[in-house]
Amino acid sequence: MAYAYLFKYIIIGDTGVGKSCLLLQFTDKRFQPVHDLTIGVEFGARMITIDGKQIKLQIWDTAGQESFRSITRSYYRGAAGALLVYDITRRDTFNHLTTWLEDARQHSNSNMVIMLIGNKSDLESRREVKKEEGEAFAREHGLIFMETSAKTASNVEEAFINTAKEIYEKIQEGVFDINNEANGIKIGPQHAATNSSLPGSQGGQQAGGGCC
Repeated sequence: MAYAYLFKYIIIGDTGVGKSCLLLQFTDKRFQPVHDLTIGVEFGARMITIDGKQIKLQIWDTAGQESFRSITRSYYRGAAGALLVYDITRRDTFNHLTTWLEDARQHSNSNMVIMLIGNKSDLESRREVKKEEGEAFAREHGLIFMETSAKTASNVEEAFINTAKEIYEKIQEGVFDINNEANGIKIGPQHAATNSSLPGSQGGQQAGGGCC
């Protein structure tokens, strides 16, 4: 399917916080309770609609183990967005966020949009990290913040789409050089046609759609 833009995302965070489950819920609308550890990097894609334009999200799901960190770092370059994930039931995953963030900022484009995600919000009774703590960390570091549940799909759609909206706004403001694909943004075949068509001509296309 033709798209106006392609945005590249990466998903980062400790092992077992639900990165692969978030990706699967977003691309396939399903939850897989038992998931093999990600070895290196896995990939998913989906079309969404923003401002009447088709946007293709290309999402790289990275391994959380320290032994794969050097592989993960190579994927920071050329990413327009990052989902930084911790598990609200495991405080250690929250405590490691600073290290992940430093790593991301050191190896990525300075304009990369980072969404902080507190996953497993369905396990309220086992919560170790208050929502307010996540909000405070995000505020301090200039991140967008959401709590999600890959199991119930709560806020999963919103997390990926709101990150894309932020990237799209930065494009409109001229923050991203869209002609430089190293920024994680690629102009699609629909872009020129959309620009020359009347406003609202894309309105009949629904947000979402299947994986490409």
